[in-house]
Amino acid sequence: MVDATPGILTSLNTGSVNGGLGERVLIDYKDAIIDYKVTDLPVMQFFADPMTTDTGGNIDITFNRPSMKLEMLDEGNTPQYQHTKLRSERVGVKEWGIAVGVTRRMIEDSRFNEVEMALNEARRAVDRHMTDHVVKVVFGGDADSTFGTIAIDANTAESTITTFSSNPYGGFFGSGMVAGDIDATGSRLNSYGNESSARLIRDMYFKAASATAGGMGLGDIVKGIDRISTHGYNATHLFISPAHYKNLLDLGDFVSAFSAVSGGAASGAGNPTTPAFHAGSPVANTASTGVVGSLYGLTVVVNAWVPSDRFGVFDLGVKPMAYVERRPLTVEEANPGFGIVGSYMSMRYGLKIVRPGVGAICINMA
Repeated sequence: MVDATPGILTSLNTGSVNGGLGERVLIDYKDAIIDYKVTDLPVMQFFADPMTTDTGGNIDITFNRPSMKLEMLDEGNTPQYQHTKLRSERVGVKEWGIAVGVTRRMIEDSRFNEVEMALNEARRAVDRHMTDHVVKVVFGGDADSTFGTIAIDANTAESTITTFSSNPYGGFFGSGMVAGDIDATGSRLNSYGNESSARLIRDMYFKAASATAGGMGLGDIVKGIDRISTHGYNATHLFISPAHYKNLLDLGDFVSAFSAVSGGAASGAGNPTTPAFHAGSPVANTASTGVVGSLYGLTVVVNAWVPSDRFGVFDLGVKPMAYVERRPLTVEEANPGFGIVGSYMSMRYGLKIVRPGVGAICINMA
């Protein structure tokens, strides 16, 4: 169901009840339109390994699993033959499109470049679409009937996350796993190092200390770092919403209490806030730079696309998601020879979380 703004944009468009006349006066007087602020989050750069395919439909991606081990041999004996174990992830490729309502009369009569404006807005619509899609898959937020995503929280079972028919986009490790799932056929969970089974089967969606949206504590961040490290990854990024960012700045009240010892011997291991909030830290520089820096070695990214009731800790040196592109955004000419008039744009792609141990999502829930 498409719920985008209907109608065609021209200099004679009446627009909304409260702004139609103002739009006409502004364009007639200044021949210009004021642009809107774009909230950018380069999700493909952060979260996805891009791939291309020449075939349509569902794509299967195969991963190697730890399977072989060295044997001790008695004199004269030969070792047993061993084989590799594989895990397959199926990525559903679908087509998405957008029709741009530009007519020849609009191009002839308009006082501004209708085609350029329409194409720019279409491009931004694609950016918004991709960002919204990836964020809902990565953070497991609300269910979306358009994308086909499901809502994932701390109680969502691993079996629900891995059921392709109801959740084609996958997710990080869910709840309900047992020690027998480790290295089992059909399981996504592999043993790693000398980590115990109890630590390996922990799910990657966990409750925050605070049930209030935006609530976060340093212990929540450390818990995410620990769960990722269990599977052999090193956390590199912390993605938070503006609500969590406000809470993080409130933690800056600790700066005055610990600034006197931030560089001295008194700042021992018993003071967990000292490494994060010393002089020159992101909290200290935010007012002048507007950029969030690092916290516990994590690059902190604050963005309005991140849900206000959850934040994520990731190792983005290893991308959690596969993005499969069958065909990039192209213009389909409904009326050959007339360019964009009566035409539409479409693309074919699919995406899925294929490395479930790379991310941990902390959720504000009761």
